[in-house]
Amino acid sequence: MRVCLARLGVVFLVLIWAGQAKADLPLTVEDLITEQGRVRLDVSLTYANVDRQGVSTGEPIEVQTGPSSFVFLPTAIGESIGNTDTWVATLGLRYGLSERAEVYLRASGLSTRTRSSGVAGATTSSETRFADAWAGLNYRFKDEGDTPALLGFAEIALSEQHRESRASFQSIMLGLTAYRAIDPIVFSLTAGYRINQSRPDGSRDYRPGNLLLLHPSVGFAVNDRVTLSTGLQWTRRAADHIDGQRQGINRSASNLVLGVGYGIAKGNTLNASFKVNASGQSGAEFRLNWLYTFPRGR
Repeated sequence: MRVCLARLGVVFLVLIWAGQAKADLPLTVEDLITEQGRVRLDVSLTYANVDRQGVSTGEPIEVQTGPSSFVFLPTAIGESIGNTDTWVATLGLRYGLSERAEVYLRASGLSTRTRSSGVAGATTSSETRFADAWAGLNYRFKDEGDTPALLGFAEIALSEQHRESRASFQSIMLGLTAYRAIDPIVFSLTAGYRINQSRPDGSRDYRPGNLLLLHPSVGFAVNDRVTLSTGLQWTRRAADHIDGQRQGINRSASNLVLGVGYGIAKGNTLNASFKVNASGQSGAEFRLNWLYTFPRGR
């Protein structure tokens, strides 16, 4: 039973990696990659609230929609005080290519409402639109043994919506996760890097800043259904460039991430996470994720 508890912890912790786990009872490490020939539905809903003061350069707001995925929301230039509520819904499908690899597709849409105040007075604005679509690959390089297990992911943006235009195949995300289970505790470390290329946005040439992500985490397997997790997420995002001109400054942020995972039934998992800012920005996010494995056809 204790081995099962440790493995449950592994499954939940590796949710910080792009390959989200499947809920079997008991859960096992092997379930991190979709079983060969099977399909999984991956649905999430994220709420983010960001409060900013003295915004004058139009630096974007970033909303984390998955373990290693972000949506960037451009902000208007000239705001002095702003408070933004954002909802981002993400729908994804995962397919098992082999025992070690799976491919996936996901698309996100958002709804945002911003209240701002400046020298011209107070204003309120809202927006609902498509956000982005990505395709990716998750691969298990090494199982756990004398050394930690090693997992990796790579994904590319099929479409990203900016202020005026959409861009395709101009952003990629690469990353690795290592984990070690010492029953019933699991230690995990994820590192990821998002590379953004220049793309047209209306009449302008726009290049979003690259993003570096580090996420050490510790999980505790309560039983064969429930796992609790806590970790620190550190990000560093370079400044955007418009027509070759730097916009704002490079920014780093530290966030406390708390989570709980629940195995509802075989092939059916619900996960919740809460991220609150510790330094570098002002805001908090709450995310629910549902992962469902379709039964085999007869």
